[in-house]
Amino acid sequence: MDLKDILAIAGKPGLYKMKAQTKAGVVVESLIDGKKFTAFEHERISSLEEISIYTETEDMPLKDVFKAIYEKQNGEKAIDPKSSGQELKDFMLEVVPDYDEERVYTSDIKKLVRWYNILQEKDMLDFSEEEEEEKKEEEQSKVEESEKQEAQEKEKEPVKPEGSEDDQEK
Repeated sequence: MDLKDILAIAGKPGLYKMKAQTKAGVVVESLIDGKKFTAFEHERISSLEEISIYTETEDMPLKDVFKAIYEKQNGEKAIDPKSSGQELKDFMLEVVPDYDEERVYTSDIKKLVRWYNILQEKDMLDFSEEEEEEKKEEEQSKVEESEKQEAQEKEKEPVKPEGSEDDQEK
């Protein structure tokens, strides 16, 4: 799933797909109603690729949060973003157990859930290529590990010096 062309614009509801770049900003299309307009440079425009969620350890990219929600919901919609604050917090704890409860506000969770539901409704949540990439990385690490073990075993094999008993018998 590529989130770099999916944009959030401060002060405007929903998500937008970048269509073209202009001198003054970017032409975007609303994922909600399909209307196109120019978002100007002075507006706070964020690519979803750049957004992450605070956790107790390190920030978690939005893509990973969406993937966790997708897996928890079996590809279905998440809870209603208009749910109570406690329900939203409980949902977030299930999805990202170590999210920073002091720095991630209920309004952030609402926005996150709303964005997820928009992307899910538009069938834009495709994690298959990431899963394939993870499998390739796992296979590559297994190959590297076996090569490392082979190299260690070769180091352990005794080396016969020249002029050993075997050479003298000939």
